[in-house]
Amino acid sequence: MRERDVPQEGNATLAGHRKAVYAVGEDGKLRVVPSRGWEVEEVVTRQAVEDLERRAREARSPLEYHMYRARMDIAMLAGAVGIWRWRLRRHLRPQVFARLPLRWRRRYAEALGIAVEALARVD
Repeated sequence: MRERDVPQEGNATLAGHRKAVYAVGEDGKLRVVPSRGWEVEEVVTRQAVEDLERRAREARSPLEYHMYRARMDIAMLAGAVGIWRWRLRRHLRPQVFARLPLRWRRRYAEALGIAVEALARVD
């Protein structure tokens, strides 16, 4: 994309902020150009957020709820906690989550940026 073609339409999901976009300048060199975003990006972002909110409402366990509220998926949370995805999927089951030891709850709470006590409840 050329520097002059970087979208500046505005994107409400950026809340008035700008983001950096790489574009080719007049001299043919790659540059970082500020962008206010564009409408298509806003629509796609809103759809993704709505999908995560829907998944949070339909969550079967508090861990699954908080994972989606933090806008994470299984791969992202597993990477943040440092465990295999299959093990995280197992921990998402309500019966298994209810028996998780405190050390696991602490790891999940830290990765999600919430208190250990908050991990046990759905707001």
